[in-house]
Amino acid sequence: MAVFVLDRHQKPLMPCSEKRARTLLARGRARVHRLLPFSIRLVDRTVNESVLQPVKIKLDPGSKTTGMALVRESKRVDDVTGEIHATVHVLNLFELHHRGQQISDTLTARRQRRRRRRGNLRYRKPRFLNRGNKSKGWIAPSLQHRVDTTLTWVNRLTRLAPITGIAQELVRFDLQQMENPEMCGIEYQQGTLAGYETREYLLNKWGRECAYCGAKNVPLQMDHIQPKAHGGSDRVSNLTLACQPCNQRKGAQDLHVFLAKDPQRLARIQAQAKRPLKDAAAVNTTRWTLFHALQSTGLPVTTGSGGLTKFNRMHLGIPKTHALDAACVGSIDTLSDWEKPTLTIKATGRGSYQRTRLNAFGFPRGYLTRQKRIKGFQTGDLIKAEVTKGKKIGTYTGRVAVRASGNFNIQTGHSVIQGIGYRCCQVLQRADGYGYSPLGTPEKEAELRSAHYPSPA
Repeated sequence: MAVFVLDRHQKPLMPCSEKRARTLLARGRARVHRLLPFSIRLVDRTVNESVLQPVKIKLDPGSKTTGMALVRESKRVDDVTGEIHATVHVLNLFELHHRGQQISDTLTARRQRRRRRRGNLRYRKPRFLNRGNKSKGWIAPSLQHRVDTTLTWVNRLTRLAPITGIAQELVRFDLQQMENPEMCGIEYQQGTLAGYETREYLLNKWGRECAYCGAKNVPLQMDHIQPKAHGGSDRVSNLTLACQPCNQRKGAQDLHVFLAKDPQRLARIQAQAKRPLKDAAAVNTTRWTLFHALQSTGLPVTTGSGGLTKFNRMHLGIPKTHALDAACVGSIDTLSDWEKPTLTIKATGRGSYQRTRLNAFGFPRGYLTRQKRIKGFQTGDLIKAEVTKGKKIGTYTGRVAVRASGNFNIQTGHSVIQGIGYRCCQVLQRADGYGYSPLGTPEKEAELRSAHYPSPA
């Protein structure tokens, strides 16, 4: 994984290798600027003294996870044919986990508690039309969160690397092509992208398993629920996935005849065929909002479809992950240096405005502390605790949960260590609303722990 490099004025330079960063730190030419994602700051160089190359951020937006890839593009001209070949060099891979479902559940719980309290307060004055009008372009908070967190990390990476462009997977599925496959003629159906949009949609909709027997991790084929011999169409609502044995046994039989002895599976297939894809609906709702938000950064934004992303991934033999899907967005000929570890980023929030605990009826039953920072520490800070005596002797690194008593809990990568005194703790990185994992191999963790971290901000 590449290390982010800043100049002495905190302007982004080209990322370097871990070995190069280790050498710069050992010679005193750099300081640790940030632990995660790991960044260093040079003390003897400015951006005017450096040569920068074009670096691009590629995004694969998802309902629960957004893949991000930091890449460097290079072009080579073939001396024989004169064709231009574009090679994408992967620098860093990230997976950003959203908390949209948590936000939706929290809003639902708050709404229910408010309604419960109003039922108990008999003489409370009625309130009407007190929520205001929704502005144009409004989307639900759980969806807006996906846009905001993605834009936040685009801006953060822009401050850490010399970004010159953004590539976004704008549409995951070409819905018009799936509903009307003949609209672009024979070139689309028999070209290199033939069927990729439809296959990707069906794999997500039917859970990547055979609809008739539930077989997983086997080659799946597209099958017509209502056979074409009986008037079935090529619309995506009439397509499902089947393994080869089931597809051959079904043949041109009507679905009711084929599953006459399994009415439960028949009802489930009929219901699933009509049910929209929830995650795809969330992505389609936020895609244009995210696109316009990315344009507001002032960087050129290019787009691609999910079918093209899958074609690139399969054509180049790249395994499927959210981050590698992001690296395959757009038109590429070759992808190199993609075998890198992926930094997982999980949105955790910055706390809660609610300062009470509620009972079953929605009324306060206990009050939380009014200050977030205790003894100089805040819940979510990445700390290192060195315990030298007692039953918990050892060194622990992880996220801290503060307590008013000064005895904190530390969430490490394996367990929760309770009752660690604040005097044993040292801040490695302040809480920023996100959790990071993994730190890397045990050797890299030991190296990071022994580094000279900057003083807490």
